[in-house]
Amino acid sequence: MHTDTKTFHSKITLAGSLIAIGIVFGDIGTSPLYTLNAVFHGKVITEAMALGSLSAIFWTLFFQTTLKYVIITLEADNNGEGGILSLYALIRRYFGKWLIFPAMAGAAFLIADGIITPPISVASAIEGVQSVNPGFNTVPYIIAILIALFVFQQFGTDKIGKIFGPAMLLWFGFIAVIGTMALSETPTVLKALNPYYAYKMLLLEPGGFWLLGSIFLCTTGAEALYSDMGHCGKNNIRISWIFIKIALVLCYAGQTAWLMNHLGETVGTLSPFYHIVPQPIFWLALIIATLATIIASQALISGCFTLINEAIRLDLWPRHLVLFPGNIKGQLYIPAVNWFLMVGCISMVLYFKQSTKMEAAFGLSVTLTMIMSTLLINFYLRAKRVPIALVSLITGSFICIEMGFLMANLQKIAEGGWITLLIGCVLFMVMFIWWKGKKTKNALTPLVSLENYIPVLKKLSIDESIPKFATNLVFLTAAKSKGKVEQNVIDSILNQGTPKRADIYWFVHVHVTNDPYGLNYEVDTLVKNDLYFIEFNLGFREEPRIDFYFRQVVSEMIENKEVDVSERREFQYQKNTIGDFKFVVRDSFLSFDNHMTFWKNFVMKSFYNLKHLSVKEEVNFGLDRSNLVVEKYPLIVSPCETTQLVRK
Repeated sequence: MHTDTKTFHSKITLAGSLIAIGIVFGDIGTSPLYTLNAVFHGKVITEAMALGSLSAIFWTLFFQTTLKYVIITLEADNNGEGGILSLYALIRRYFGKWLIFPAMAGAAFLIADGIITPPISVASAIEGVQSVNPGFNTVPYIIAILIALFVFQQFGTDKIGKIFGPAMLLWFGFIAVIGTMALSETPTVLKALNPYYAYKMLLLEPGGFWLLGSIFLCTTGAEALYSDMGHCGKNNIRISWIFIKIALVLCYAGQTAWLMNHLGETVGTLSPFYHIVPQPIFWLALIIATLATIIASQALISGCFTLINEAIRLDLWPRHLVLFPGNIKGQLYIPAVNWFLMVGCISMVLYFKQSTKMEAAFGLSVTLTMIMSTLLINFYLRAKRVPIALVSLITGSFICIEMGFLMANLQKIAEGGWITLLIGCVLFMVMFIWWKGKKTKNALTPLVSLENYIPVLKKLSIDESIPKFATNLVFLTAAKSKGKVEQNVIDSILNQGTPKRADIYWFVHVHVTNDPYGLNYEVDTLVKNDLYFIEFNLGFREEPRIDFYFRQVVSEMIENKEVDVSERREFQYQKNTIGDFKFVVRDSFLSFDNHMTFWKNFVMKSFYNLKHLSVKEEVNFGLDRSNLVVEKYPLIVSPCETTQLVRK
């Protein structure tokens, strides 16, 4: 890690803290709009439930957000970056490859929960209008806001991003003030900070345990808090969290005070949040809440882009076109994912229509994500040589808490939770099939030593009886060992039609590192002026522009006299010193000459179907199509048995 990256990541600044407030806490910061509404929806308010809910929320925020994520998990930074896939990339070098499964499951269910978060956040804010206009239809307005939000993604969030921090600072200040005002009427509710009240509600009240499914909503943004660590640094998040948590607790306490003053009643169709808003500033509160939910949704959408991009770099997801529309570090835009999320969010609004119904589907899948992250944190702490007894105590406590939340959330399956659960399972299967298919394909691609082919390639290079294919012929290879390439690459040069004659043969390997950022290369000269092997090392969040990088490397090598072009006659007619070059991309297809088991056949056919939906290799590696040749070759996974044919 570079010194400046270390400094950025550990330094506490006002700007960094403001960014953290604007980006990191959007999801968890808007939870007061709907959490207590979910707890008391359709139920009669009782003192035990009111005080027990506040107590459970306070201690959930302490254990799940403060202790697990802010104090412990933020330490697991991968060169300043966070998130479940960054965590997996950080520890996979120490432990078995089976950790890929909890990492894939956690990422899949986090994206699934991301489809329900923007609709419920925006809906919970807009539905406040119903307090002054009970028959107001919020659905068209929710959909319009969501469409505008997703359409805007392609232009980048540079300009609007500058208002995120101040706007969310206003939001947290606002909820703290109205919470304090409501709390001043019944300050005795603060006795609920005693965990006894949570215990009393969960274990002694009839059906109290099942309220955990709704109480869990107060901490659903905790995983996003870890994922967005790279934007502002872990210490800025920690300092900001002090202010955020105080604001959240005050707001929840204020709502509880209102509940205590309405015992024996129901909350009706309006969230307790809007019940504590003073009537003269209702419309101002509605505008601030709507803006906060839009910002929270924006942060979550950006988080999904980052998560998918990491999955692509780690070979866990089909490759998509990744664009960088803004100037903010790490900001990216994936069109296919953007429109998928938009369709998913709109479908949720049309299906559920009301935020109270959306709450039934909310939180179940992210509970699974938290369990997966706890499992990975267990191995991270072990890698850091934390005493095993302490590791067991820490992760065991989190697992017990999260399993309790999971059990309580299981009741949501029939009420709508099955939707996000199904989406999460489908996303996991996509990740698994792509990972397994890629692994199978790579295993069936034999590597050969280039040293064995140096004589024939040198001979071919100077054989003027064969037409020249290119001055520089460049092959992309997945071979990690220098001096080795796939057999099918050699077949492309020698055995596919007319041999491909070139002055220089270049073999390029792109290595995606465990670090999020970084760009360097190594050159291995196999035969000067004939064969070279280049390895590019890219961080998994770097944009691959291999065509551009390659030309830079060759120009530098010519300048350093590592490549001598002085004897080439055609260069006197060309303006550049590199000469012409062609990239050859080898693309496999599933051969008909396969006889596979049902499961293997399903995985491989699904893998190749996903390839049709993914971006082409030339686009993924940033290759200019004018310099490109794409060749197809068959992949045989399980050869058919030889059949004895009889000639008549």
